[in-house]
Amino acid sequence: MKAKPYSLGIDTSNYKTSVAIVSEDEIIYDGRILLEVKEGERGLRQQEALFQHINNLPILIKEAFSHIGSENPIESISASNKPRNVEGSYMPCFNGGVNAATIIGTTLGIEPKFFSHQEGHIEAAKWFTPFKDKERFIAFHFSGGTTESLLFHRGEISILGGTKDISFGQVLDRVGVALGMAFPAGEELDSLALSSEKGEYKLPKIKAEGGYINLSGLETHLIRLIEEKGGSNMPKEEVGKLSLDIFQVFSKAIGEIMDASKEKTGINEFLFSGGVSSSETLRNMINEERKDKGEIIIFSEPKLSSDNAVGIAYLGGKELWR
Repeated sequence: MKAKPYSLGIDTSNYKTSVAIVSEDEIIYDGRILLEVKEGERGLRQQEALFQHINNLPILIKEAFSHIGSENPIESISASNKPRNVEGSYMPCFNGGVNAATIIGTTLGIEPKFFSHQEGHIEAAKWFTPFKDKERFIAFHFSGGTTESLLFHRGEISILGGTKDISFGQVLDRVGVALGMAFPAGEELDSLALSSEKGEYKLPKIKAEGGYINLSGLETHLIRLIEEKGGSNMPKEEVGKLSLDIFQVFSKAIGEIMDASKEKTGINEFLFSGGVSSSETLRNMINEERKDKGEIIIFSEPKLSSDNAVGIAYLGGKELWR
């Protein structure tokens, strides 16, 4: 009996270099290298991100191929080539993955496939959940650069709502940097929020209009507050309380986006993807606040919420396993 074929995926976002090899029902290899950001910086220029990807990809690809044998050959190669499936969506950092997939594909005689980074997030989030084969649901993509509510229908994605300016992830990262944390800062803020019993900061509420929100006003308020409290010298206990309040504001805003998305589509099934969705604080809050609304809410495994190439690999491998 011939073994199931493997699919190789590559994702080169503005945060991580990722390479994955998967079979239909198992992740064979999932390698990631977080891009290095200088202390005090709030991200990377595209040329800097691309340079790091070029250096990281050989390391991960060599390691990935060490996990497979000739009895399980790779029969699909895919990479992310843009942030989202919308006109004008482009970031040079994705050229690193596109070039690597093209070179490997040429060597192995396999035509590479290309998908958006957002498609990869959603596929990774749903593959090992009850939503794996679901044809229609609402997907949330909350990551470092994206805050969107999306209608997923038979593989097609359309925007229902989200942010009109900066993302949840950008608020967390900018707050973290202002507090002296390393970039990206979401995981550290989440950890501090979990250890805080209560918050005490009256932060401005975020109201959704037609499913859309604005977050730059909240960011301005938070940066000013942090400066008043001593910036990077703000006591850790106070940072925990502030973090808890930030996630509470996010949770309330997400609830309003959920209500608007449900009203637009009649769908009450929600899948959360993206790095911000891996926050345990946020998951707990949303589950508690929505528990009596008769909704189906699915959060993927935290590891498959953050940037990865697993979803891209599964998108490319679907045709192999039909």
